[in-house]
Amino acid sequence: MLHSANMRLATLSALSAAVSVSAQNMSYGAANFYRSDNVTLWPITYPTLFETEVAGNLFIPADLDQTSGSNHSALVIGHPMGAVKEQSANLYATKMAEQGFVTISLDLPFYGGSEGEPRNAVVPDLYAEAFSGAVDYLGNLGFVDRSRIGAIGICGSGGFVVSAAKIDPRIAAVATASMYDMGAVNRQGLENAQSVEARKEVIAVASSQRWAELDGGETEYSIGTPLEITNSSTAIDREFFDFYRTSRGEFTPAGSMPNITTGRTFTSNTKFMNFYPLNDIETISPRPMLFITGDQAHSREFSESAYEQAGEPKELVWVPGAGHVDLYDRVDLIPFPKLVDFFRSNLVRD
Repeated sequence: MLHSANMRLATLSALSAAVSVSAQNMSYGAANFYRSDNVTLWPITYPTLFETEVAGNLFIPADLDQTSGSNHSALVIGHPMGAVKEQSANLYATKMAEQGFVTISLDLPFYGGSEGEPRNAVVPDLYAEAFSGAVDYLGNLGFVDRSRIGAIGICGSGGFVVSAAKIDPRIAAVATASMYDMGAVNRQGLENAQSVEARKEVIAVASSQRWAELDGGETEYSIGTPLEITNSSTAIDREFFDFYRTSRGEFTPAGSMPNITTGRTFTSNTKFMNFYPLNDIETISPRPMLFITGDQAHSREFSESAYEQAGEPKELVWVPGAGHVDLYDRVDLIPFPKLVDFFRSNLVRD
């Protein structure tokens, strides 16, 4: 049974204890690299408004009528921050294509197969534009109804798709899973644990690093998830390690360096300090929004905040027993039937 939206938040310490248990439990059907005989995958690229190229995968149901003028619904799906489309986004795209949707999983700019130098740079505006570029691509397919295109953002992409939808009304319905507000977490940390003084120190160190790199120093990276686990590793570190550094979800795109996967260039990471995806989120209304999060997720504060600020119609779904990373790939926990019902009900023709 899905929990109601008004359940009380647990303390961070209790939350971490719960995550440490669930993060190593592989019994929930982890299937990041799931493939379907009923879906055809086509690697694609498409341009953005800024004339850069984004890499993606197009998923088409095998029995789909591709006759020009057949008005099918479509979805754009973004991966967790620092990941690539092969990590979580492909799974969601495949599962939704099995239910009749035309879907695209994308690599955010500067990641995976998408253009952008330096690699792993933080440019939130371009991340949001990647979703709009995918809408362009889908809208040019003769068998997709331009009024029936929605989007799903996983983890950090939850914030990016909200940012995109605020200024792109062609995104007719929005869903997020394990949403992370990358602006809020960089400014103030989880549960507001980071002070303004600490934030200023981070900014100062990044600014000093700009001088160092300008003078010929090596590019420094903020590694988003740990490369190894030690006795002092936190429960959240262990949760991310279990996905990104094991066979469960580990994937390094061709030409990438394994030691910077999920990383961000240190000097550009401060760009998130100016990223406020939830400002004016209510202006997306009356387009519907669905926020999905685990009731044990360390990130659940962001879904709850987004839900509180969003206009109607909106819904917040709690997945019992699920942590943050569980909703990346554990198909026995991800509420795909809810996603299917949400988009079938809301991607309607004008």
